[in-house]
Amino acid sequence: MNDGSTAWQPTIGAIATPAGTRFRVWAPASARVEVVVYQDSGFGIRDSGGELAPEEVSEAFREVAAYPLEPQGEGWFGAEVQGMGVGARYRYRLDGGDAFPDPASRSQPDGVHAPSAVIDPGAFAWGDAAWAGRPLGELVIYELHVGTATPEGSFEALIPRLAELRALGVTALELMPVAAFPGARNWGYDGVYPYAPHAVYGGPEGLRRLVDAAHAHDLAVLLDVVYNHFGPEGNYLPALTGGKVFTAKHSSPWGAGINFDDEGSQAVRALFLENALHWLHEYHLDGLRLDATHAILDESEVHFLQELAARVRAQAPRPVVLIAEDERNERRVLLPPEQGGLGLDAVWADDFHHQVRRLAAGDREGYYAAYRGSAPDLTETLRRGWYYEGQVYPPHGEPRGTPSEGLPPERFVHCIQNHDQVGNRALGSRLNHDTSLAAFRAASALLLLSPYTPLLWMGQEWAASTPFLYFTDHPEELGRLVTQGRREEFKHFSQFADPALRERIPDPQAPETFARSRLVWEERERMPHAGVQRLYRELLALRAREPALRRRERASWQVTALSPGAVALRRTAEDGALLLVAGLAGELRVNPAERAETAPPSARPWAFVLASEEARFGGAGDWGRLEADGSLHLQGPGAVLLRGE
Repeated sequence: MNDGSTAWQPTIGAIATPAGTRFRVWAPASARVEVVVYQDSGFGIRDSGGELAPEEVSEAFREVAAYPLEPQGEGWFGAEVQGMGVGARYRYRLDGGDAFPDPASRSQPDGVHAPSAVIDPGAFAWGDAAWAGRPLGELVIYELHVGTATPEGSFEALIPRLAELRALGVTALELMPVAAFPGARNWGYDGVYPYAPHAVYGGPEGLRRLVDAAHAHDLAVLLDVVYNHFGPEGNYLPALTGGKVFTAKHSSPWGAGINFDDEGSQAVRALFLENALHWLHEYHLDGLRLDATHAILDESEVHFLQELAARVRAQAPRPVVLIAEDERNERRVLLPPEQGGLGLDAVWADDFHHQVRRLAAGDREGYYAAYRGSAPDLTETLRRGWYYEGQVYPPHGEPRGTPSEGLPPERFVHCIQNHDQVGNRALGSRLNHDTSLAAFRAASALLLLSPYTPLLWMGQEWAASTPFLYFTDHPEELGRLVTQGRREEFKHFSQFADPALRERIPDPQAPETFARSRLVWEERERMPHAGVQRLYRELLALRAREPALRRRERASWQVTALSPGAVALRRTAEDGALLLVAGLAGELRVNPAERAETAPPSARPWAFVLASEEARFGGAGDWGRLEADGSLHLQGPGAVLLRGE
């Protein structure tokens, strides 16, 4: 593997050198900056399961030296400290006053308030020299939360699971954010050190071992990064930058907007641009999922996301994938700069999820009220990639979306579950908790056999029984506000209109809320979970090998509404066709040969391939097989796959 060292070298934070450590920090409101070196005082520092509170830091570490950094212009300070090596703990002291951890810290072993630690990224012995990555069209993404995916909740504990995930048919892991956050339990979107893998998960060394092992199993690794806000606890960037990391020009759901286009924005942009390259170079990651790109507000001539995509294309060590989470259905996100676009590769397109959930589970409150969940609307969503292409979006009363015409289907990431759509429900319920397993299996078949890039949420492949709840580990006062706010979110939902019922919503701060969210891998070995997993394995094997399922051109697939609750997805290749009939609600009687859209490609009738309700998948047995006259009778939700030559 080319490490890209001739194309990119880190310039921000603490960089280990042969003679010591080179430091560089942006402190535009300060006249004098020192790097302060500390020694562990033996204060019983916790190496797992927690972190030092602010008041404990002075007891845990004592200052042993301080070195001045030289002004470098435009608010930057830097210097190389001879003899200061790997493992050294340090903070930056401003104008002789308070000292703060490094905002570009590569390691925070003792939590977000403690001194940063110097590490040497070049010391890891990578074994992936032959790894070339995976193109977007090959991705079957498996999203997971490191802390709850295994009982141990660590990078290392995921490694024994990799062979099974690859055998399932997964080709890429997507890790929810791992940048250091306050406490031991968090989704990761409260991160405050964007360069530092969370210590409780295993820190920098653990993440490198996981990525190296994944590449050995032919798995790509994508990382969710957050460039639209910082968490509320342990963020010292405002103090270091005199507040210039934020701007009053923009606001976001989390407060003031990140400063991408105001005074000092070049340094802020540099912090995040280098962060993206840091993950790709220092951790050999294969791509990034950019959180809530609609909340990255920038009126510059060149939008931050466009600059990020250009820098990554020019300086990444190999081709990588950039995926946006963007609720706008905005084609500009995917178009190249020469067509006025931002140049990203793919986008989460949640309209598919919302249509499926409305149809299969009956959700109708909140944003689900903007979807009818009918088979015709689901059909339109499958034809386009997203549903809203400029129609009025009822929750906002304004048009939403742009046409998807000309955008290849692999650039739309579809799911029937993800961390948001499960975890942002009051009780953390999965789709298989709120509908029948028959409907869940049918929706799974539609997801996995469509031409779009599928994303699975951890445990989905066996219809996991465990919820995924919202959990945090904030200090008591902040935690109380988080708990109150979480319950208030649901007061407009009929199920929780009664304040007493809202009190039953799990407390994010409670350790048992986190514990309940852990996967129970053992359950996949027994029915019905084992049957669902067998279905996923067979469908993904078909997706990988069938010529009709490998084609992505728009002319190679068609989708048709068969009834109010059923659709047909046809995939064609030169040697024949596959037809998936998927019913998510109600009964269906249909003879595919009698409709032009679903007729077999030749005079020979359709042949049966599989049905999601076969007993081996946990279903009722012979349900859904072809009748002698070529007709299908779906007695309820389920899916049937047919082959024509």
